[in-house]
Amino acid sequence: MSYLVKHYMTKEFPTIEEDISVTEAAKTMSKSGRGFLIVLKDGRPTGIVTEHDFVYKVIARELDPAKVSVSEVMSSPIITIDPDEDLLKASELMQKYSIRRLPVVKDGIIYGVVTAREIAQRCGEYVNRSIRDIMRWASPIG
Repeated sequence: MSYLVKHYMTKEFPTIEEDISVTEAAKTMSKSGRGFLIVLKDGRPTGIVTEHDFVYKVIARELDPAKVSVSEVMSSPIITIDPDEDLLKASELMQKYSIRRLPVVKDGIIYGVVTAREIAQRCGEYVNRSIRDIMRWASPIG
């Protein structure tokens, strides 16, 4: 049995257009209660911006957030995963790229986001299912 990303992703996620100022993006992020925004251009995901980006790329450099656009500080190109990929592949991508949020995209359309927190919260369930699967396949037929 496989554990597909589409079964673990969050289907509701905050978005913003890439030409919006960091100030407006921070307000949107605050309202969403999430620590990230998916950045769109013409309705397609082009990047991701996080609280970390605001702190390290704007505030620490003493830039005016009202004059800096999201496109200047977002992470791009965006690292994504297909909804039909295995959850293990998602965690491997997160580790490889040192990211905590992974947009779920197919054919240029974003379907959701899977986060390291969500994987960690569901890890016990994932491990328990995996162990049951292994035991089922390893047990002699009798």
